Amino acid sequence: MKRRFQILFILMTLLFLYTGAEAEEKPKRVVLKNGIVLLLQERHSIPTVVFNIKIKAGSIYEPDELAGLASLTAGLLTEGTKARTAKQISEEIDFVGGSIGTSANLDYAAASLSILKKDITLGLDLLSDILMNPAFDEKEIERERSQTLAGIINQKDDPGAIASNAFSKILYLKHPYSRPSEGLEGTLPKIKKEDIINFHRKYYRPNNTIMSVVGNITQDEAVSLIEKYFGKWEKAKVSLPKIPSPPKLTNKNVELIDKDLTQATIHLGHIGISRKNPDFYTLIVMNYMLGGGGFSSRLVEDIRDNQGLAYSVSSGFDAGLYEGPFKVVMQTKNENANKAINAILKHIEDIRTNPVKDNELNDARSYIVGSFPLRLDTNSKMAGLLSLIEFYDLGLNYFTEYPKKINAVTKEDILKAAKKYLDPKNYLLVVVAKQKEAEIAR
Repeated sequence: MKRRFQILFILMTLLFLYTGAEAEEKPKRVVLKNGIVLLLQERHSIPTVVFNIKIKAGSIYEPDELAGLASLTAGLLTEGTKARTAKQISEEIDFVGGSIGTSANLDYAAASLSILKKDITLGLDLLSDILMNPAFDEKEIERERSQTLAGIINQKDDPGAIASNAFSKILYLKHPYSRPSEGLEGTLPKIKKEDIINFHRKYYRPNNTIMSVVGNITQDEAVSLIEKYFGKWEKAKVSLPKIPSPPKLTNKNVELIDKDLTQATIHLGHIGISRKNPDFYTLIVMNYMLGGGGFSSRLVEDIRDNQGLAYSVSSGFDAGLYEGPFKVVMQTKNENANKAINAILKHIEDIRTNPVKDNELNDARSYIVGSFPLRLDTNSKMAGLLSLIEFYDLGLNYFTEYPKKINAVTKEDILKAAKKYLDPKNYLLVVVAKQKEAEIAR
């Protein structure tokens, strides 16, 4: 009875969130005079406003020899401007209980601001200042560089990071996805202040920027304020480098990394899909059943629960601007590694050979659609999703189309997509383990 009540409560909560999202007006899209693409969702129930910014200035646009440049540039934005020190920026935003932050990943640089409506002018003054007028002080550059290098060095003791970095490096070869966005131990020291200034000047332009705004603000207010604080940001021609699609594997590749560990960390996979791939929605459903659905997935039920071979196992498609990886990640005892790897390959082969069961498909679609409103239940989540929708050109009908596309997935779709996008013969296997005990079959 208690279990039934809990399920009913969850369903009612999800229904409430979903109908609440449906009741909202459709997000608005406006292109400002200097090229900023503004996305707005009004939500007046809470007196806060969230700004989420995406700029096409990710690490895919940095030179190989300066890996880490995009991340270093983004990290330095809050570390001082021509008018404020890092301490002043921190104190001003903390004083009003707001938050401001910047970062960069492979595809884009990001900035965010969360602020009470009454303090919005202060927030936008800070946000515009860090994006338009960063100081890139030499001392701050060295401090940021040192912190990043320390983090990279610490990763040498983390089997998960070791496996992940090796997997990307081998799978993507010369493609920018081959290197971590934070950079490399050998490239970070080569980055000069002039490189940072030039990267910022080239890519941090309003016509290369998406800004989503969610909260207690109207369209007229948002446009007026953004034009006031960002109007002097000059647009310029931005030439984004052409990046070819990553090469696909044509055989089985094995990379064994020897570490004195009691358990093996295993990464197995190959090139996957980009976010704009039309089969994205089918693969979400398929992967939920394979290894993305937690305790409901086949990999967990069999390898972890039934056979007791793994401490944890999961699969996923990391779909980005370009084809990200499909990967299964698992930790198991060294001596169980081969058996667990064979089990992974068996399940990949099975889902691309045999139709999934009706109840399996229904459960997967129901969970994915039912949990979708939880991605919209806060202003921060909504603002982040809005900017990604624009960045990946998914269309503002995404909120209504997403559940429809998930519910439209059939068993035939899954079988066809699994055959096309999963390959149990041509894949990369990276194993970090005590190799004497693991004895991985090549």
